Parts: sequence; structure tokens; C-alpha cells
Amino acid sequence: MKTLSSSLFALIAFALFVPQLPAAELKVGDAAPSFEMRGTDGKTYKLNDFKGKQAVVIAWFPKAFTGGCTKECKSMKANGDAIRKYDVAYFTASTDPVDGDKGNKKFAESLELDYPILSDPKGEAAKAFGVLMDNGKMANRVTFYIDRQGNIAYIDKNVATDTHGADMAKKLKEIGVPEKK
Repeated sequence: MKTLSSSLFALIAFALFVPQLPAAELKVGDAAPSFEMRGTDGKTYKLNDFKGKQAVVIAWFPKAFTGGCTKECKSMKANGDAIRKYDVAYFTASTDPVDGDKGNKKFAESLELDYPILSDPKGEAAKAFGVLMDNGKMANRVTFYIDRQGNIAYIDKNVATDTHGADMAKKLKEIGVPEKK
């Protein structure tokens, strides 16, 4: 019994003091992480709601009310007609809260966006997608294209904020997202 106790203690100590290995980086073909995030339109969005029905694009950005994020969101709004031509639900997302003076809802309203921004204030979805910065407070700028089966079809780690909306519409065509009927 003493040997079992010593072994158990050693195992627990090992688990507590050995650094955790980072999660494997997501790649094309992987199942997209499940998420549940509140949108600036008051709705809660879950990946499972779209599986088998529609492709999904999530464009993660670092911080509301900042220059690059403003340009990215404006570009997506300006190219909304080209994006909505495809059978896709699309969102921007950040770790900012929905509400408050610096929240995503005020940010979306200030830009008069025609699509919702998703909020992940605890960073759980950002962490699952592998975009949470080391500070644990903001997401890196990465866009995930998810097919209707819930698998990652493309990952854009080199987002050009000024042209992101047009780039997104082009990428939807390239990866074979069907046009709406």
C-alpha cells in the first residue's frame, strides 16, 4: 500500500509541476472547435447550429475601437453583398465584452455593421481556436473558414485589414462554398 501511495504522490506531483503541452495547432481538415458566443445582435451563436446547414466564417480580431480592427470590420461591411452571395454565416469575434462603453455592441453600432460581432470575454473560444494571445486577454487576427460539416476548410493568418471583406468573398468561392439559391 505504501508503494501505491508513493507512486500516486509522484504521479500527482509530476502532473502539477510539468508544464502543460500546448494544444495542437488547428489545421485544414480538423474539426472546428465547438463554440457558444453572444453576438452584438443579442443572439447566442453555436457552431452546432450551423452543422449540416451552412458554412461559417469567424474573423478573430484583437480589440474593438482600434485602427486595424475598425478597418477590418468596415471592409467586411463594404463587401457584405459579395459575402452574402454565398451560403455562409459570417462573424467577427473578439475577447471584448458585448456590453459597456468599449464593448462590441457599441463598436458594431459605431460602424453600423450589418453582421454580428461575437464576444468571448473569458477567452474560452479563442483558446480553443488557438488564437488567444499569451497575455490571455486578446485574440490574434486570424480568420477561420468552416465548411458545413464543421471542419476547417481554410485558415487565414495573414489578414489584410483593408481588403478583408473582398478577400473573404474570393476565398469563399475558392474553397467551394455554394452560392445561395
